[in-house]
Amino acid sequence: MRTAEIRRRWLDYFEQRGHAVVPSASLVSPDPSTLFTIAGMVPFIPYMLGQQTPPWNRATSVQKCVRTLDIEEVGKTTRHGTFFQMNGNFSFGDYFKAGAIEYAWELVTGPASEGFYGFDPDKVWVTVYHDDDEAATLWKRIAGLPDERIQRRGKKDNYWHTGQPGPAGPCSEIYIDRGPQFGADGGPVVDEDRFLEIWNLVFMQYAIEDVRSKEEFTIVGDLAQKNIDTGMGLERVAYLLQGVDNMYEIDEVFPVITAAQEMSGRRYGANHDDDVRMRVVADHVRSSLMLIGDGITPSNEGRGYVLRRLLRRSVRAMRLLGVDEPALPHLLPVSRDAMGASYPELVTDFDRIARAAYAEEEAFRRTLVSGTTILDTAVAQVKGSGGTVLPGDKAFTLHDTYGFPIDLTLEMAAEQGLAVDEQGFRDLMRTQRERARADAKAKKGGAASTTAYRELRDRGATEFTGYTELTTPSTVRGLLRDGVAVPAAVEGETVEVVLERTPFYAESGGQESDAGVITADGARLEVVDVQRPVKGLVVHTVRVVEGEVAAGADVLAQVDPEWRLGARQAHSGTHVVHAALREVLGPDALQSGSYNKPGYLRLDFSWNQALSPETRSEIEDVSNRAIRQDLGVQWQYMTLPEAKAWGAIALFGETYDEQVRVVEIGGPWSRELCGGTHVDHSSQIGLVALTGESSVGSGSRRVEALVGLEAFHHLARERALVATLSDALKARPEELPERVSSLVTRLREAEKELAGLRQARLLAAAGDIAASALDVSGVRVVTHDAGEVAGADDLRTLGLEVRGRFGEGPAAVAVGGVAKGRPVV
Repeated sequence: MRTAEIRRRWLDYFEQRGHAVVPSASLVSPDPSTLFTIAGMVPFIPYMLGQQTPPWNRATSVQKCVRTLDIEEVGKTTRHGTFFQMNGNFSFGDYFKAGAIEYAWELVTGPASEGFYGFDPDKVWVTVYHDDDEAATLWKRIAGLPDERIQRRGKKDNYWHTGQPGPAGPCSEIYIDRGPQFGADGGPVVDEDRFLEIWNLVFMQYAIEDVRSKEEFTIVGDLAQKNIDTGMGLERVAYLLQGVDNMYEIDEVFPVITAAQEMSGRRYGANHDDDVRMRVVADHVRSSLMLIGDGITPSNEGRGYVLRRLLRRSVRAMRLLGVDEPALPHLLPVSRDAMGASYPELVTDFDRIARAAYAEEEAFRRTLVSGTTILDTAVAQVKGSGGTVLPGDKAFTLHDTYGFPIDLTLEMAAEQGLAVDEQGFRDLMRTQRERARADAKAKKGGAASTTAYRELRDRGATEFTGYTELTTPSTVRGLLRDGVAVPAAVEGETVEVVLERTPFYAESGGQESDAGVITADGARLEVVDVQRPVKGLVVHTVRVVEGEVAAGADVLAQVDPEWRLGARQAHSGTHVVHAALREVLGPDALQSGSYNKPGYLRLDFSWNQALSPETRSEIEDVSNRAIRQDLGVQWQYMTLPEAKAWGAIALFGETYDEQVRVVEIGGPWSRELCGGTHVDHSSQIGLVALTGESSVGSGSRRVEALVGLEAFHHLARERALVATLSDALKARPEELPERVSSLVTRLREAEKELAGLRQARLLAAAGDIAASALDVSGVRVVTHDAGEVAGADDLRTLGLEVRGRFGEGPAAVAVGGVAKGRPVV
């Protein structure tokens, strides 16, 4: 049974049983403490924590996931990979243990001919939490499992919670007996290679506090609403149903190994080291395909750095397999074909994906050249000092700064007769990894301190009125100082304010938050920032500039109208520039990030080369023509599938609700999913002036522009500059380029002539300087202060000329001077 078919059967099974089919969220995690979506339940966490009300009572999904904590271990065993897919079914106050077990048993053991998976019921084992008698009884009643195939385990294996106060509960795991050739008998408590876990059913029924570790916490009571969260590893089920030994041999992965065999002429299964390399290639190529598909591009930080490592490790593995030609143009299309049945967007977006991947491979091939030069220099230094070991810090620098894999350093050093201080290298790597984990932990801790926000959110979502008004009467729901609720705030304090209703736009979607004031009886609060720390809750950071404000007070929230006008112009201008980019460069020039505030916008987009001045002018021209055409700006709500069918662009890395807001400018010309504030007609943008274009990483460019009055002021300054130059050079504006070019040419010629005269003057003194030499133990020694010189080159020329006057005899010449106020020797 092909993997795509297993996936389809899962979604069909649960959809037929009243579950809403929820599309996979992006691999870009919505949680700032993690880079990627690492589990199937991640998109549902707000519902499980009670932060949001789910739009359905039961749901199902097949979630794309990436885990890269131990990337160096990939391929060394057949169980570890970076990209995987997690089937999940979820119940929010609907069915509970009995329903979850009934669904699981039927889908796992029902006949394959009838749309189920068809596992042999006699090969199914389960585990339950050690005191969960209810689950054990249900397994016996529903599935007829004997006691010996229902094993009990402790909190380490069969209890789930988030690691912080909130929902928790026991879980039950389903295992398949693969047979005696895979290990000892006795169930999963004896051997989890023979008895392979395929599905985990989590029964969230308790509230916990005082969480000290995975196994140490305090149960404080039952949840008001009991939930079900399950996860089935799609790849594991696939290799069981396809009759292969591991995930690397399933139909969505093994074709890349086949291609690697064909390119290298080596056979999978013949040599352990080659097998590891082929598994690295298969895993990393697939993961890279999926990450780029979700809008991530190679870079030197964050998600982009992980992607860069995956791509470079796959290229390096192919090199170790003896393949020196570019490998990704052969391998990436194979992975696309294997994954396209489940993710058709990989096929339609492949040109964009391929450009980013191939450019990274080409950059790495150049890195290999430069890194080789650095390595050769380090090797020469070691040999010159009589050493036989390349220091660990040299290997670390090659790895960390130049992207040189350690195994490449080991191989190339060995070729030159040197060992490498691997322990020193690994110590430095460990230090770096621990520092990164500490940073991540600190970020996670900061992001996780949302208890006070959640308590305020439990009283309902903040109503946003800012689409239709700038002034809104409201009530203070709560005040926070350093994350702790306070009853009031007085003049001079900076606090966070949560209102029942607000016209203030919270920073999101690239748009800066609104500015303005909140006033109450005798109080005035300056709004300096607006955020959504918890979905549905708008939090205003304010400075109390006058009076005192208390929780429960009636207030008037007022957005600065000039600020909002500038923000609307900039955000609509961003959409216009994005549409212009796509019109000029083609549909692959997709936005990958943006930032806009009054008067300014920047937009990152996928593209592999710098824009020519002519192309920049054309983009600016298309943008301003759209503004002049006074295109209508409309927005409406619809479901995400409807929006995509309508042609709306969903931006990479964004997380969308079931209902999305689509903003269009000029109908289909610009149609994007967006929650920002916009002008009513494109003419209200005023003007767009591109001010810069640059690279922000491999396969990604950035344009910057000024908008509205700021754009006019920018052009006015340029006009004044042109007028000043015209007056100074006595030339009309259109004559300035030629006049300036002529002046530059004449200046260079004059500088060249001066340099020649200066050098001639210096050399003319060479004879006198040589004549002043002192004899020190048979060595002619000259020291000379040349005074003011143009640079070190002049001194070097003079020194060589003086040295030449002494013929073959021993001599030492030291010449010094001052160049641009700095001493030079």
